[in-house]
Amino acid sequence: MKRNIFLYSALLVGAMTLTGCSDSFLEVESPTQQPIEEYFNTDAHIQEAVVAAYDPLHWPDWAMNEYNPLHLMSDIMADDLWVGGSDRNDNASWHRMMNFEALPNAVIAGLWTDAYSGVKRCNDVIYYMKNYDVQDLTEANAKYYEAQVRVLRAYYYSWLWKFWGNVVYFENNFEGAPYLGTQYTADEIYDFMIADLEAAIALDNLPMRCADAEAGRVSKAMAYMLYAELVMYQNDESRYAKTLGYMNEIINSGLYDLNPDYTQIFRPEGEWSVESIYEVNNTDDNAIRSWGNPLAAGGTVLPTLISPNNWPAGVDGHEGGWGFCPVRQETYDRYSANDVRRDATCWNAGALGENYNARYQDTGLFLEKYAAHTGDNARQKADAELNWNNNLRVYRYAETLLNAAELILRGAGGGSAQDYLDKVRSRAGLNSIPANLENVIEERHLEFVGEGKRYWDLIRTGKAQTVLVPDQYGYRTNSWTPNKKYLPIPQSEIDKALGTLTQNPY
Repeated sequence: MKRNIFLYSALLVGAMTLTGCSDSFLEVESPTQQPIEEYFNTDAHIQEAVVAAYDPLHWPDWAMNEYNPLHLMSDIMADDLWVGGSDRNDNASWHRMMNFEALPNAVIAGLWTDAYSGVKRCNDVIYYMKNYDVQDLTEANAKYYEAQVRVLRAYYYSWLWKFWGNVVYFENNFEGAPYLGTQYTADEIYDFMIADLEAAIALDNLPMRCADAEAGRVSKAMAYMLYAELVMYQNDESRYAKTLGYMNEIINSGLYDLNPDYTQIFRPEGEWSVESIYEVNNTDDNAIRSWGNPLAAGGTVLPTLISPNNWPAGVDGHEGGWGFCPVRQETYDRYSANDVRRDATCWNAGALGENYNARYQDTGLFLEKYAAHTGDNARQKADAELNWNNNLRVYRYAETLLNAAELILRGAGGGSAQDYLDKVRSRAGLNSIPANLENVIEERHLEFVGEGKRYWDLIRTGKAQTVLVPDQYGYRTNSWTPNKKYLPIPQSEIDKALGTLTQNPY
């Protein structure tokens, strides 16, 4: 049974309409009949602004007239999935990214907008609390709200940092047009994000794990995992010891553990399990998201995107979709036959002998973790394709263990990297292998296929240039090179910046 009562509504702040849809903490009223400084002067209304800051977490799925599911946008540039669809012109920007030939006018511009929308809303919360007379706001609540939005702000900036690198950074929203900010280098953006996370952690007002009714809010463990992700991607050795300390805090808290059944992690019963550190909640329960209103509260389109086209309804417990992101045969073959993760990750639909529309780059293998399962959108009230109930898994305890193992092997401190690696492999049904960096990185590969980890791991470990090369099928004809680390900034943003943005090489 789903426990994600905390459902982020499509809540627009400021001059926009405020709406709400959650039985766990607020009813929302429209502020349009009173000045904003008079509206955001109560604790309840500050809470509404906090909720609004979470909402863009849902948008990459389908918003701004683009499909940009966050984890798949990196995975298609790695070596586990193809892009699929009807041909190379179907979601053409995806195909260009996969072949390392993205262009400023053929790139995932919607994700840029999604991220900065989130940043703006986080800034709003801090501004309201500091500048409006919020008479019933306690110090504890103020710290709690600030800690949440600081972590969220760093998370939104991490999207921009990883995909584009050299971007505009601001913590105070612009007063008026033309809304121009300062572009910083990727290294400077890293420093800003780390400072935000350290400030949020120092407030010491986040629970290590949120109560079930608050599942979906930022926790201390989520902040720690984001910190680790940034530090390890940056290869910032000066912070390895602190990062290992954060991983140890999660491990020693007793609040997290591996889900003993890997096959259940990505099913509804596995949502917010003991393994879940952070998920983005999606629900089909009275979901009203529609093609006419894609930012409304509801579910996800991801299962529709990645399931086989014209799959016979209900066969093998699955439903059909549009055939994007088929799993590569090489990915399936990488698993040993007794690795329980193989079939929990790769649905071998082609082996069932059913007739479906095999689309471009079809392998017969589909990403089981987020595939469309019969009944998982049964309670929606609008457009079924958009309202699947699959939560997006962002951080799992398995990653905590593998982070800790890697950091220990990189000299960050004491502990048993072997024990942490063995725990992950044992849950998969596998025997122990030596705990060295090569084996830990490969274990991450097998553990997190389809979860948006692989591409960044290849870059940070220096493997991208040798792994991301032309394939035998003629799908990827270009190689990854260091000047392909960042996507070109969307041309629409360059034009609006009036000469203040420098384009990335492409």
